[in-house]
Amino acid sequence: MIAWRLRTLRPALRILLLEASGGIGGNHTGSFHDGDLSDAQRTWLAPLVSAQWPRYDVVFPDHARTMDSGYASVMSHDFARVIEAALGPALRLDTPVDTLTPTSVTLAGGETLHAHAVIDGRGVRATPRLALGYQTFLGQELRLDAPHGLTAPIIMDARVAQQGGYRFVYVLPFDERRLLIEDTHYVDGTEWEPERLRANIADYVASHGWRVAELLREEHGSLPIVLAGDFDAYWKDLAGQPCAGLRAGLFHSTTGYSLPHAVRLVERVATFSDFSAPRLFDAIRDEARSEWRRQRFFRLLNRMLFLAGSPDARWRVMQRFYRLPAPLITHFYAGRLRLRDKLRLLSGKPPVPVRAAIAAACKIHPHQIRSEMQND
Repeated sequence: MIAWRLRTLRPALRILLLEASGGIGGNHTGSFHDGDLSDAQRTWLAPLVSAQWPRYDVVFPDHARTMDSGYASVMSHDFARVIEAALGPALRLDTPVDTLTPTSVTLAGGETLHAHAVIDGRGVRATPRLALGYQTFLGQELRLDAPHGLTAPIIMDARVAQQGGYRFVYVLPFDERRLLIEDTHYVDGTEWEPERLRANIADYVASHGWRVAELLREEHGSLPIVLAGDFDAYWKDLAGQPCAGLRAGLFHSTTGYSLPHAVRLVERVATFSDFSAPRLFDAIRDEARSEWRRQRFFRLLNRMLFLAGSPDARWRVMQRFYRLPAPLITHFYAGRLRLRDKLRLLSGKPPVPVRAAIAAACKIHPHQIRSEMQND
């Protein structure tokens, strides 16, 4: 997205995007709420949007609600179609990278390229500096043999067996017969069983009386959910290497959504006149630091979700959340909670045992969260 936006706004810049695979964007569906972005941001992002809806639904064992809030999705094939065409010769596909520095890239074939700056966007970096939970999922895009009857996405259907963590089914209706159904789990580790998740989707389809005419594609992933960490040590380890996306920690700590953060970083980079590696590194680190501080409360909530009570009862936290006022929910997804929102989230009868919640909020991991706890 940085390369695409700069190509549009600053066509005189010499830009090269290196992609290891045969196409950019992978095989994913990225989504956002209308409240996550400004009107101007949604306007320039619009060519990438594959589908959008004026509302969405959530369903829990004891509560269901329709949220009159816009929701949109960007699918990889549209992302690739628009950006690959815009970049043209400034994009090299099937170009895996062996090593990189802030100003050079050595390709797997041995060729070394030099630049004023190299931005590393290769996803989450393994690190001992963060204490993480995970949102793992497997999704199938299906064509049914008859209309499914849905008029809006179901972004959480938690009326399903929990299977050792907060589990819900996520459903996007693209047309009257085409659905994306994702079986999603908030769990403690990255281990997952694809056959079990495929069976879960089959059971969900059958429970609605739907019949599959065709499996169009399948996607899967594991998003980091940050419980705590040492921000300064994480960025010291990067040793001056500019980075973006999940590698820069630019994502919502509780949902794992990264597209709105990418949009904000893109706009910041597009204003620069100095594209040297030190300038980019400092600016992206400052952006990440601002988000890290802003999301401190989200990490506190994550510790309460993951560390207090039974994993099979985590759904109760989200069910209670969706009983709260709509503006608070909008602020939550946008990562912009106000003081009164935070007080409202912590008030009333908690959905987990009080002592367990307090212990989780104060829990110290020996390696990852000492710095976090000193601040919290």
